[in-house]
Amino acid sequence: MITREHAARVLRTLLSRGGDFAEIYLQCTQSTRVSYDDGRLDEATTGEDAGVALRLVRGDLTNFSNFNRLDPAAILEEAEALARAAGGRKRRVSLPRLVTVRTTDPCPVKIHPRQVSLERKVEMVRRCDTAARGLDKRVVQATCHYRDTEIKVRVATSEGRFASDTRISTGLVCMAVARQDGQTRTGYHPAAEARGFELLRRQTPEKIGREAARIAVLQLEAEPAPAGSFTVVLSSSAGGTMVHEACGHGLEGDFILKELSVYARKEGQKVASDLITVVDDGSIPNMRGSSRIDDEGTPSTRALLIENVILRGYLHSWKTARDLGHEPTGHGRRESYRHLPIPRMRNTLILPGKSDPEEILRSVEEGIFVAQMGGGEVDIATGNFVFSCTEAYRIRGGRKAEPIRDATLIGNGIEVLCSIDRVGRDLGYGVGTCGKDGQGVPVADAQPTLRIPRITIGGTVAQK
Repeated sequence: MITREHAARVLRTLLSRGGDFAEIYLQCTQSTRVSYDDGRLDEATTGEDAGVALRLVRGDLTNFSNFNRLDPAAILEEAEALARAAGGRKRRVSLPRLVTVRTTDPCPVKIHPRQVSLERKVEMVRRCDTAARGLDKRVVQATCHYRDTEIKVRVATSEGRFASDTRISTGLVCMAVARQDGQTRTGYHPAAEARGFELLRRQTPEKIGREAARIAVLQLEAEPAPAGSFTVVLSSSAGGTMVHEACGHGLEGDFILKELSVYARKEGQKVASDLITVVDDGSIPNMRGSSRIDDEGTPSTRALLIENVILRGYLHSWKTARDLGHEPTGHGRRESYRHLPIPRMRNTLILPGKSDPEEILRSVEEGIFVAQMGGGEVDIATGNFVFSCTEAYRIRGGRKAEPIRDATLIGNGIEVLCSIDRVGRDLGYGVGTCGKDGQGVPVADAQPTLRIPRITIGGTVAQK
């Protein structure tokens, strides 16, 4: 990792021919992957990757370079080359003193994954595979993936930031396939957090495998979903897929800057029910999207996005904050040193309300209960979305009734947020890897139990 003194020299070199902003980003990654597929060990590997990214911003133009040569002389040489490419006459540069960014680590680790043998990690994945296959004879295949990573980063900027972080994460996911009478269904269940191997003590491999298999088998037994307009109860167990997709992406600063989002120019306006408050928080302990700093050295914070009806703010990187006249929010993220930082979500939440989740269900005479959400599509410009439901049930007389399959939610983000009339006091998380502009970053999302009075359900049979 680069020293403060050498970082200052590199930054001065980057700006020696002009520019508004310069940045050094160093990253060293160690990871382990283990996979079981079709009852056999498919992969068990460890690897390392390290590199440097240099960024020079001059007005609206960004010059960027990334490379694997980590010695100080090589970094300085690359900085000189990038400065020459930006053009301009050489000049003397004065920079503010680099000051260490001091933050609290939100993700303490009890068992570092490197303390655990590869053999034990393989055994964990085998147990997950065995549990999934053993739940029901109709489960014909299971695919299980384990991964742990340790990522060390250091960031230095011409504005005086000098920040470091060590990010450790562990995850195990299972996809099960069930088959009966020519029908094939899948179930998926992930466990992933910014913590060490202790994750698999709380969320055991058996639990992960059985849950994936349970969802697959349930789909075999479910009835075709009805099509039409229904009252829908979104369980907290569905995680925050809806808020992540239908709301969160539209609040990222680059879409706001380019006015590609339905939320552009709506700050201070009504965009949700008065029961809804939405935040994005990168400091939640051990949550998948949490870390000390973002990939520009800005400390992680809780960004207030929507507060009781009103749109309060957006998610910003350094660049979008500068261009819009706002402050960075700690959401400048990148997949690796090979990528430029862009505004990204971390842990996006609809905060809990005051209603009893069971009472919310009892309040619906006829409707749909969504227990698990799948993927979907969102048009950021309009807010229109389509989401699949991987586990859903009919509601009859205020009770969860028969399971249904192939249900989709169809609606508009702002319209749905404005219509929600019950918000539970519970909170459930979902985890994943969010893709944008060819980059994937770890995220989480969450919501309480919600009641949507009327939303379109896309199904395969007419509403009765």
